[in-house]
Amino acid sequence: MSYQLIDPQGRQFPYLRLSVTDVCNFSCDYCLPDGYQCDSKKHFLTLPEIKNLVSAFAELGTWKIRLTGGEPSVRKDFDEIIKTIKAISGIKQIAMTTNGYKLKERIQNWASAGLTHLNVSVDSLDPKLFHSLTGHNRLKEILAGVDIALNSSIKRVKLNAVLLKNVNSHQLGEYTSLLKKSKLSMRFIELMQTGDNHDYFNRYHVSAQVLKNYLFANGWTEKLREPGAGPAIEYVHPDYQGTFGVIAPYSKDFCNTCNRLRVSSVGDFHLCLFGEHGFSVRHLLQSESQREELKQTLCRLLENKRKQHFLHDNNPGGTPHLASVGG
Repeated sequence: MSYQLIDPQGRQFPYLRLSVTDVCNFSCDYCLPDGYQCDSKKHFLTLPEIKNLVSAFAELGTWKIRLTGGEPSVRKDFDEIIKTIKAISGIKQIAMTTNGYKLKERIQNWASAGLTHLNVSVDSLDPKLFHSLTGHNRLKEILAGVDIALNSSIKRVKLNAVLLKNVNSHQLGEYTSLLKKSKLSMRFIELMQTGDNHDYFNRYHVSAQVLKNYLFANGWTEKLREPGAGPAIEYVHPDYQGTFGVIAPYSKDFCNTCNRLRVSSVGDFHLCLFGEHGFSVRHLLQSESQREELKQTLCRLLENKRKQHFLHDNNPGGTPHLASVGG
């Protein structure tokens, strides 16, 4: 029997965000200000479980996998995870989102293993502010790792920054200067409310429209979306090699182009970053013989996907913080 990943709105899903751990070694103000807190021992998805999961998604038409966390590179078998996914028929892109802690030392290994796309979180280009925001004084090393990535086989390198009012929202010019002679993509993400950041959100949230206004005023124009692209609207400028991206979850119709699903590090299938809860599918990842049942279950659960999130109503769903689901 043939199954397809199509939701009640007719949206298709070529893109899976797969969290391989919720452990993170940074303590970013907007996500884990007190650092990673483990209240009980967790057993993250094993390599065979990851293989069975991604194989099922690939057979359902998914061709882009983004490995997330927490910080995915804290897993000792991370290189093997990439190699395993690369060998799965139908997978065209293997991306990761990282805080860059091990980037300088490991990026060549990841590229050799099959990584094709890289996102690195850099919330400030000022070393002192970066240290204050993340708890780590490693901006210089991380940017050195970005340079290595740009000269490797990685097809595209992006920098991510969460837009924070009066923290980095006035540093747009510094980020823009990076793009003059570099093919980097700089993406700003509008701060999102989660279950445990209510006060922080109210203090530091600024609409992504501020960034859009800045870009339009400085000659940037919107770029057509690429197949399988994530939620960012990208902007180009004739005088710059790099591009700007804006992720604006509070903008009108943001969810209309949703093309990604999520699986947590313990095997919970999430229909939305801001859904109420995940659906455990781990029991269907134990054997290749369960593949058909797994595919059928994923398609059935997808029938519950809502048209949009309810962030506009100050309802972040069941997401306590971004590291819990993989961002």
